[in-house]
Amino acid sequence: MENDREPRIYLLPNLMTAGNLCCGFFAVLTIFKGMQMPEFGDAKHYYETSLLLIFGACLFDLLDGRLARLGGQESDFGREFDSLADLVSFGMAPALLCSKAVLLNLELPEGLQRAESGVGWAIAFIYLLCGAIRLARFNCLAILGSEEDFKTFRGIPIPMAAGFIASLTFLIIFFHDNDRELGAWNWVMAGAMLGLSFLMISDIRYPSFKKVGWSTRGSVPILAVGTILVGATIVFFQVLPAVWFSAYLIYGLIRPALSAKRRQAVEQALDSEEALESEEEQDRRTDDSL
Repeated sequence: MENDREPRIYLLPNLMTAGNLCCGFFAVLTIFKGMQMPEFGDAKHYYETSLLLIFGACLFDLLDGRLARLGGQESDFGREFDSLADLVSFGMAPALLCSKAVLLNLELPEGLQRAESGVGWAIAFIYLLCGAIRLARFNCLAILGSEEDFKTFRGIPIPMAAGFIASLTFLIIFFHDNDRELGAWNWVMAGAMLGLSFLMISDIRYPSFKKVGWSTRGSVPILAVGTILVGATIVFFQVLPAVWFSAYLIYGLIRPALSAKRRQAVEQALDSEEALESEEEQDRRTDDSL
């Protein structure tokens, strides 16, 4: 009877979550190495490496959920483990990176110059705090298991928020060799982090795309377009990730203004395929009964 109370731990999904946590851990270590460099130019390589590790964590986070749903291996343990890993990879790592890479030299009014060094840390902590609240709320809603929360996320997911921050930071670092040259980008990143903090704890709905899985079928044109987009992202990896994450962020903001038909076209493009499969299954059952 003692073993019946042990949590269910499925190997493959949780290995992906462990990979997520590993990427987040090494991202934080790499950022600390960059912080020890005397000049931004010397630290640039470390910051870029940490950003790639955050993107790697995003990939592992995508895989763990897909594997769990594919094998019917979703569990309370997996959900909690995933949230803890997300807080490190998508909360702590981006917050630490931004506070040192692009928020360190915010040019405040003269009367607030003494507080300048702490402003970046404060903004980063607000982002981390809202990310933790977002994950805690997600776990509570997951227990209720409503259909709406399966189709959409309440508030922007923290991996998407981290992806946006990381991709924008990567773009800024790519075009600058010195943190003193960032200028207005300091304030853009500060505003972006505060805005994402609000979006994570807001009630704005973002599509989850959980229906897209390993068994999802597509057409030849969709495959061709997807291949071109993946190839372009690999070639222009400094720019296009920021475009994709920005598109997702903006879509959530304009989603309430779209008609139900347009939303369905974007978010439920697979419904026709699923309906076709259901009809085929129903026809087979009818044939068997005859």
